[in-house]
Amino acid sequence: MSDVLAAFLFGQLEAWPKIQQHRQTLWHRYHDALASWSRHLGARQPVVPAHCEQAYHMYYLLLPDLATRTALISHLKSRNILAVFHYLPLHLSDYGRRWGGKPGDCPVTETVSDQLLRLPLYNAMTLEQQDRVIQALHDFRLPA
Repeated sequence: MSDVLAAFLFGQLEAWPKIQQHRQTLWHRYHDALASWSRHLGARQPVVPAHCEQAYHMYYLLLPDLATRTALISHLKSRNILAVFHYLPLHLSDYGRRWGGKPGDCPVTETVSDQLLRLPLYNAMTLEQQDRVIQALHDFRLPA
């Protein structure tokens, strides 16, 4: 590692407790503010087993289906809020398909991939910015 990268990392490590506390606050605010909304929509929130330590690196929702996720992404985008899906199944990537991967090989992975939506959560996010995201989520209605 170069000296410049080491200095940058050291600065981040010094600030880690403050950064982690802020991310924890944001994560729990999402979790609390979206509990009843998630139940009403049929979405699932993250579950952290009691014996596990939370990293607070992201907050996601598992929506009922791809159509709901697509509609919600569009709704948030119309309010200038970027929320993204998290990943594509590796077995369906170009490389995975070259090794024989095909739809249906990993049905749980494929379903979760279609349902997962990451909400904005970053170090510089303010509580006011998060409130905008939460309000936009509460304003979301499923298309008829």
